[in-house]
Amino acid sequence: MAGCLATLILSGVIAGFWLTSDLPAPEDLTNYTSAPSSKILDRQGRLLYEMLPPYTGSHSPIPLDEIPLALRQATIAVEDANFYRHAGFDPAGILRSLWVNWREGEIVMGGSTITQQLARLLLLSPDERFERTVVRKLREAVLAWNLTRHYSKDEILTFYLNEVYYGNMAYGVEAAARAMFGKPVGDLDLAECALLAGLPQAPAIYNPLENTGAALTRQAVVLQRMTEEGYISAADAEMARQERLYFAATPFGIRAPHFVMYVRSQLEQYLGRERLEAGGLRITTTLDVALNEMTRDVLRDHLALLATCEGRGQNCPTGGYNVENGAVVALDPQTGEILVMVGSPDYFSARIAGAVNATLALRQPGSSIKPLAYAAAFEQGTLTPASVLFDVRTAFSTQEGTPYVPLNYDSLFRGPVRAREALASSYNVPAVQVIERIGVTSLTTFARRLGITSFDGATRLGLAAVLGSGEVRLLEETAAYAVFANGGFRVNPVSILRVEDTEGKELWQGTGGRGAQILDPRVAFLVSDILSDDLARASSFGEGSVLALSRPAAVKTGTTTDFRDNWTVGYTPDLAVGVWVGNANNTPMVNVTGISGAGPIWHAVMDRALQGRPARTFEPPEGLTQVSVCALSGQLLGPDCGHGVTEWFVSGTEPQAVCDLHRRIGDRVVVQYPLEVQAWAREQGLLESVVELESSAPSAPVAALELLRPDNGAVYQLDASLSETAQSIPVSAEATVGLREVTFWVDGMPLAILSAPPYITYWTLESGQHHFSVSGISPTGTLILGGEITITVE
Repeated sequence: MAGCLATLILSGVIAGFWLTSDLPAPEDLTNYTSAPSSKILDRQGRLLYEMLPPYTGSHSPIPLDEIPLALRQATIAVEDANFYRHAGFDPAGILRSLWVNWREGEIVMGGSTITQQLARLLLLSPDERFERTVVRKLREAVLAWNLTRHYSKDEILTFYLNEVYYGNMAYGVEAAARAMFGKPVGDLDLAECALLAGLPQAPAIYNPLENTGAALTRQAVVLQRMTEEGYISAADAEMARQERLYFAATPFGIRAPHFVMYVRSQLEQYLGRERLEAGGLRITTTLDVALNEMTRDVLRDHLALLATCEGRGQNCPTGGYNVENGAVVALDPQTGEILVMVGSPDYFSARIAGAVNATLALRQPGSSIKPLAYAAAFEQGTLTPASVLFDVRTAFSTQEGTPYVPLNYDSLFRGPVRAREALASSYNVPAVQVIERIGVTSLTTFARRLGITSFDGATRLGLAAVLGSGEVRLLEETAAYAVFANGGFRVNPVSILRVEDTEGKELWQGTGGRGAQILDPRVAFLVSDILSDDLARASSFGEGSVLALSRPAAVKTGTTTDFRDNWTVGYTPDLAVGVWVGNANNTPMVNVTGISGAGPIWHAVMDRALQGRPARTFEPPEGLTQVSVCALSGQLLGPDCGHGVTEWFVSGTEPQAVCDLHRRIGDRVVVQYPLEVQAWAREQGLLESVVELESSAPSAPVAALELLRPDNGAVYQLDASLSETAQSIPVSAEATVGLREVTFWVDGMPLAILSAPPYITYWTLESGQHHFSVSGISPTGTLILGGEITITVE
């Protein structure tokens, strides 16, 4: 028995000696071994940034009393609530972290104490530091206990706050405050402190300069933990959550800073932070720094023109255009390599939150999302470039039951238009007709297939999704356009070509960004052909606008209705460029359109980047057919069609019917407009000749009647400050032929009887739900009914 006990004791001593014999002494806490620096290079080997080893670069230790109390409390609350009560390691804290993480459904609290993290960070070797073994945890606990014996709690907290990594190459709170907010840590408020405190757990994931949404979500977790620990009130937490944060950075020597920070995050994902911090890396990237800096200068120059209204004359709005920010990204559509990434005109400007990389920020794309909807419709076979869509006032039904009535940018309607013109000229009503035809889910699914990860929630987005009501990233939308440019292959943006160590040994090799064929090349060509058709977009943009280059180039603009976001995205077979202009604080611009805002920047970047390179056309793949069609109906040319055009079709989708819009009446040819557009045609004075000549037609058309207004499902609000007579709405209908009589009915009672078009009257609002209908008497005496509409007046 005594022998067994002796053996156990001896084994324990040997195990303890083995476990702790080579552990560094706590006195070594301030002795750091410098690692060699790592160099980030552009594709030509030009230096972008030299990443200095940890604690020798962006690292400015400061005493504890200069660190805001809120930052100390936030760190303790989220990392180690029992910090001042345990001996370096905390079994109860481990159980608490397990419970909190289970409750939140994700890791929001680590199991290691602050002291353990500090021991791992500074005293364990790089090889051992990131091991996930029980031995490492035991050695870490022993070191933490030793540190607690040699240093006070405040000293340990000071070391931790000065040494932990916060992302963006910043070690310690002072460097982090300057890297994220462009100011010393002592000037941070509660909201800023809570955001910083949440970063060390996953700096790349919670990087506020690249993923603001994730950083703010993490900030909310920190504020909640501070509330639970009694450091702040719930009201203080809510006020901090609502505070708008402004991100900036203190200037330091770097080229293409947004791209470098993006690459730094990518490297951490590919290699792991421990290998990255070990240094000695030579990172060759995809960027062309000369092209990047030229693009930055183009962006700055054009924003300066908008700020000063130079050259704008009387077109400049009073007070200027109110636009301060912008971003540009350029990709090789054949490889996915990022050639340009300018996230703002000035990385170091706090006024415009310049350190935020706007190429990665979620913004509303406006009409720049439309090509994806049309491509999805072409792919399904429900639409061809010659299909006729109706650009007229239309009330679309929605899931909420209220009508959706989109308008064009200029508030004008063009009547029947072919899909080619509708897309190239960016008409809104036809685009909504397309998405109503294919379904919102078809658009969101198609967008995700092309690499847009944020355009989800078909029910939430509704029909307005095709007009850009969702949010996308400039980098992802440009990559989606690149799919059209390369003939239908997936484009995964690539930033790093290869990583080598100091001896030239390759540690990581880029796999290339061109993926599988995800889109029919014929559909890709149709989109490119339409977006490069200067004549097709002339109605909205004019011929020879800034969207036209000296070579074939496909391009689309997008502007949100409130002027908060303005986009231009376009491409040739060799280059895809996306441009966004707006304001980081989301304030609206003043009348900035694709032609005045992002368009000129896109034109200049494309023109200069492609200078000296031969022009390439978009080559039609096999399986396409060209057919001459009527320019108005999109059907095969008939004997009375006045103008024909040649259009591309996926073989098998060509029109089979001859044009039926043009009718010969006597010795004249008139247009027999469909019922859906007759109200528009009448407003344009285009139906008068038909009415006059109809009696001489060989056979009278079939009489039909449609109730147009009010919009079905509309809800109106009575205004007590107005008289009853001032609160009336139009009630109108349209007929295919002249009727003897048209009667409007409200709740079964006649409202008005009209004997000639236009068939329109007015009804004074009354509280309650009301039912409208219309009936007519044809020239032959037949009763015609024109449908019913229900509205609500509150």
